[in-house]
Amino acid sequence: MSDRRSVLVGDLRLKNPVIAASGEHLISDAGIIAAIDAGAGAVVMKSTNESEAARRQLTQAEYAALSPDWTVLPWGEGTPRDATVLTRSGLHPLAFGDWLDQAVRMDQKARQADCLLVPSLILSGMEAAVANARAVQDAGLRVLEFNIGTPYASQAQKGAVSTELDPARVSRIVAGITEAVSIPVWVKLSGQSEKVTDLSRAAVKAGAASVVIAGRALGMVPDLDSMAPMLGTSCGIGGFWNLPLTCHWLAETRAALGPDQPLIGINGAVSGGDVARMMLAGASAVGLSSAVMMRGFGLITKTVRELDDYLIRKDTSAAGLIGRAADARRKFTEMPVLDQVWRNFIPDAARRG
Repeated sequence: MSDRRSVLVGDLRLKNPVIAASGEHLISDAGIIAAIDAGAGAVVMKSTNESEAARRQLTQAEYAALSPDWTVLPWGEGTPRDATVLTRSGLHPLAFGDWLDQAVRMDQKARQADCLLVPSLILSGMEAAVANARAVQDAGLRVLEFNIGTPYASQAQKGAVSTELDPARVSRIVAGITEAVSIPVWVKLSGQSEKVTDLSRAAVKAGAASVVIAGRALGMVPDLDSMAPMLGTSCGIGGFWNLPLTCHWLAETRAALGPDQPLIGINGAVSGGDVARMMLAGASAVGLSSAVMMRGFGLITKTVRELDDYLIRKDTSAAGLIGRAADARRKFTEMPVLDQVWRNFIPDAARRG
């Protein structure tokens, strides 16, 4: 079973491609251990940096699950699959040294379960980011996620977090980190751009071992009763509906960078079938965050089991899924000519005459 589910992200082997991605549920030791015990192939710690303002954001954070008609749903295990998640978040509350101590402890736990513990840094200042990355490596940790694609930079205090949308700047920033450390660096990029593939290319050329695509965008939902924004402002927004966007960017990036470049999908996966869909679009592994934060760590176990059931049914391996749909994708000009199919998809009144 383990061979069927295992994948490579560059030189790193994961026992399965389901990643417990960074979020508030992974702040405490207990949360990280729960994700490890649930069977995740990798667990990404809640991110940190040197900014006091970024840590303070956590004390102002709010969260909402919204129905398709934009009303607030109860938050918990029973929240429907089609909920949209609206959040105003912040970084890990521990100072960097304490956070690093936690990372070392949790890496020991993860190794015992054949799980990859992934510390995550968010860019604030470049000098501190380089120093922190070196400290992560010196502590014996095996990989680093470097997040330069948070959705919040335009709304947060200046310099607290980073949303990098310029490929040239991404190249300079990523090179500064990858030249400072020898461990693999996974660069998490923003999804609120039409240049996700260009950002990915810039990161990889600058030394990123993989790119995590693509982070949530900003959204605002006005409340009809109060006539004010829900949660008071523009927030990070995501949900199952984002899966087609993530799959598009995975396929585009695979086409641009080639099949040998490992990619990590995030934003929109809420089940084992969704993990398979992102892998077919080009991901070597797939992160789940909000869905687990909302519905509990049992979702990780369920997702791994659902993926394994799919692999058995299709008589393939996880590695055998990667990019199959992306490589079968055709351009509009290559599609067959059809006999006015469009007429079947318009109201009856529009077909007259």
